[in-house]
Amino acid sequence: MNNDAEAIKPCYPLFQDDEYQQMLARKKEGHEEGHSADKVHEVFMWTTTDEYKELNFSREALTIDPAKACQPLGAVLCGLGFEGSLPYVHGSQGCVAYFRTYFNRHFKEPVACVSDSMTEDAAVFGGHPNMNQGLQNAYTIYQPKMLAVSTTCMAEVIGDDLNAFITNAKNDGYLPQEVPTPFAHTPSFVGSHVNGWDNMFEGIIRYFTINEMESKEVGSKAKINLVPGFETYLGSYRWLHRAMGEMGVDYSLLCDPTEVLDTPADGEYRMYAGGTSIDEVKDAPNALDTLLLQPWGLTKTKKFIKQTWGQPCSDISVPIGLEGTDQFLMKVSELTGKPIPESLEKERGRLVDIMTDSHAWLHGKRFALWGDQDFVMGVTKLLTEIGAEPTHILCNGANKRWGKAMRKMLDETPFGEKAEVHVGKDLWHMRSLVFTDRPDFMIGNTYGKYIQRDTAYLGKDFEVPLIRLGFPIFDRHHLHRNCIWGYEGAMYIITTLVNEVLARLDEETQKLGETDYNFDLIR
Repeated sequence: MNNDAEAIKPCYPLFQDDEYQQMLARKKEGHEEGHSADKVHEVFMWTTTDEYKELNFSREALTIDPAKACQPLGAVLCGLGFEGSLPYVHGSQGCVAYFRTYFNRHFKEPVACVSDSMTEDAAVFGGHPNMNQGLQNAYTIYQPKMLAVSTTCMAEVIGDDLNAFITNAKNDGYLPQEVPTPFAHTPSFVGSHVNGWDNMFEGIIRYFTINEMESKEVGSKAKINLVPGFETYLGSYRWLHRAMGEMGVDYSLLCDPTEVLDTPADGEYRMYAGGTSIDEVKDAPNALDTLLLQPWGLTKTKKFIKQTWGQPCSDISVPIGLEGTDQFLMKVSELTGKPIPESLEKERGRLVDIMTDSHAWLHGKRFALWGDQDFVMGVTKLLTEIGAEPTHILCNGANKRWGKAMRKMLDETPFGEKAEVHVGKDLWHMRSLVFTDRPDFMIGNTYGKYIQRDTAYLGKDFEVPLIRLGFPIFDRHHLHRNCIWGYEGAMYIITTLVNEVLARLDEETQKLGETDYNFDLIR
């Protein structure tokens, strides 16, 4: 073993050293009882075939990497977007450790979230005592302005009633009556992080407005509400603030976690930073309208706003790409009477210029992609706007109605005619699709790197590179600070796509004396 402090290696390339290779070989031979390399190769090659694809797509009782997380994770992100709010999860400590770790790895930031640590006895007798003690401790130690309460599988399976538990905790003196405690039931075994965000947000606006509607009047305040949904690109929130400011629009961004997830390293720890104020939430029913920026993931919120607030909740698409952003800004202008300023028109022109500059490299390129409903729909639309061809579009958490809407959108352009839409499928399905109908690139989250690795096993010429867009992204730094919404976001996406295409071209043309006749300095 190397004891030289100046020559410390990480696990790669450390495990390539002879002593580690010998140790791993002994372990494999003496303990793993694995198959031979030839057998592993044989099975691997079979999993790349059409025969295996048919078997893969016929499975019903197994999901392999669904490209989604569970509901309470979304509820935690929602809770982080309000001023002085502390997400509180009624469930096991391990679940909350997973949520915090997931966000830590994506945002590279500490994430505040507490649990009442239900264990085996709570699973048998109920988690009421855990909630009493947990609410008391959380408020006493961390002094939040609001506790946003959600649940995990354990609490849902045994049927714990959040409303009753919270009410009893306050009545019994464990928590002051005046502390806001909106809640949402977020069972992990159904839906996804997108549904969890929707449920938690609906729980928050219900808590603060349901009993105050007599004093509210739609349009009494000449402003609009914007609801972002489950969005992890912090630059997208900042683009919204900038665009609305440039238009001179009075607005409320209902949930904004940017400051708490992107705090400066200046020697001061901020458990609470920024966020939408409770007063803004209480005043939201007085707005002209509420625009849902990810409408496919906000169905429960939409129902509440239309039925309880009485607002029209005007239909828009996620503001990704040229047309999606145009639609959003024109709707804001229509509602508020504010014209779209020259600054945003110039920004739009820059996007069109970028699309013109890069379309020759992206036109006809084939992309397989996956992710959340609105993200996938927006990125697919942008691909067809620049002449790229989506091949396989996968969303595990979508429904048949989303699939039909996606199909309709694809059929409106020649670039989408050959695309296939896969609702409810997972990344193991995507792996089969990539092998049997090879795209040029994949667009998706970090987990797609395993598919890229598997395609590379067949040789560099068959490798399908992964372009990292979406959530989560664990293995690259600072991408979450970028923007994917608006004209600015479309420019970032196109820049990312075209430079990945050019990087791949450089890889393919850098063989000295073989392919370097096209190893050009200018692309």
